[in-house]
Amino acid sequence: MFKIAETKHFQKIKKDIDKKLYEKIKDIVYPQLRLNPYYGINIKKLKGKFKRYYRYRIGDYRLFYLIENDKLIVIVVDFKHRQNSYD
Repeated sequence: MFKIAETKHFQKIKKDIDKKLYEKIKDIVYPQLRLNPYYGINIKKLKGKFKRYYRYRIGDYRLFYLIENDKLIVIVVDFKHRQNSYD
C-alpha cells in the first residue's frame, strides 16, 4: 500500500481548487493511487521530458504525480486544466 505525499507547490494550489473537486481527489483518487498508482482507466505514464511522471485524468483536469517505488510513496506534484497541462 502506497502513501500519498503532496509537494509544497500542490499544497499551495489546492486552496484554489474547487472544494467538490478536491473532495473527489481525496475520496476517490487518493484511495486508488494508494492501491495501485501504475494502472487504471484514468492513469497514464507520460513520455518525453515528463517520462518520470504519471497523470490521473479527472474530467477536464489532470493530477500529476511521481512514484517512489522503493519508499512506496506517491508524490502529488501538480493539478492543471487539460488545456494548460503540458506547458
